[in-house]
Amino acid sequence: MKHHAPKHGSLAYLPRKRAKSIVARIRYWPEVKADNPRLLGFMAYKAGMTYAVIIETKKRSPYFGREVIRPVTVLDAPPILICAIRAYIKTTDGLKTFTEAWMDNPPKDLERVLTLPDKFNTEDGLKKIEENIDKIAKIRVLAITQPRLTSVPKKKPDVAEIEIGGGTIQQQFEYAKSILGKTISPSDVFSEGQYVDVVAVTTGKGFEGPVKRWGIKIKQHKSRKTKRGVGTLGPWKPSRVLYSVPRAGQMGFHQRTEYNKRILKIGVDGKEVTPKGGFIRYGLVRGPYILIEGSVPGPEKRLIKLRYPARPPKEVAEAAPQIVSISLESPQGK
Repeated sequence: MKHHAPKHGSLAYLPRKRAKSIVARIRYWPEVKADNPRLLGFMAYKAGMTYAVIIETKKRSPYFGREVIRPVTVLDAPPILICAIRAYIKTTDGLKTFTEAWMDNPPKDLERVLTLPDKFNTEDGLKKIEENIDKIAKIRVLAITQPRLTSVPKKKPDVAEIEIGGGTIQQQFEYAKSILGKTISPSDVFSEGQYVDVVAVTTGKGFEGPVKRWGIKIKQHKSRKTKRGVGTLGPWKPSRVLYSVPRAGQMGFHQRTEYNKRILKIGVDGKEVTPKGGFIRYGLVRGPYILIEGSVPGPEKRLIKLRYPARPPKEVAEAAPQIVSISLESPQGK
């Protein structure tokens, strides 16, 4: 009788190699149909996890209207600074950068990332975009984080490109001009109860064998020389090891996107969510924060990018989730 043993592990992400950068890259921005333009993304740092007691809002759930305990992730989310406006035009080879307009006096910490000129000619950049507004296909902004306002032990800011959605191109350009050189808080981009996509680089686990990396079965001790190796490397022909054979290699430190994570709360004072003694391997959350239902990729201190949902759920509760309590007990039992 033939034994049925489908391949273990997902083939959705191959090759499983290390991410190019510790900062995730967003390759797709959804089309947002709205009258007013808005930023479609935000950046924050992962502080840690706790749990909250909330009122279940899913109508089909047997616990609808009752208190349920949910794991939550706390993101340290100080305001991001809008440093530049970048305009794109459509070509036969896709989107190409047309021009940029930078703020007059960028912060000193930006020199840790880029080599800045003595002075930016902001007016010329804005004028060039305005004169060619009919050619512009996309308006995006360059934003930087402010790690000095967090418990992340670094001064070098993270830079990201964020698209502006909603309205017309002219309205998007006017909105970009209005926020150039200013800080944007998480409440200016998202709202409580909204679903977002979370993009980040997962926790690195180094070089792992096929049992942990692919979930293959451990062989009995009498089988051959190894118990934790794959049973066969494949047929004689083709005379090579196929990609589908589980092999040892890099595990973790991969870029991943998790869809439709719900924002439970956007707060201003981090003391509301910081447990006693602070988060392990992070510390205290002092300023604005975002509370996400469930887990997000990456370890503590990892940069997390939030984006408007690419494929939002059909049924979304109109009201913001009601939080009964958030656990502030020390995770170390102290």
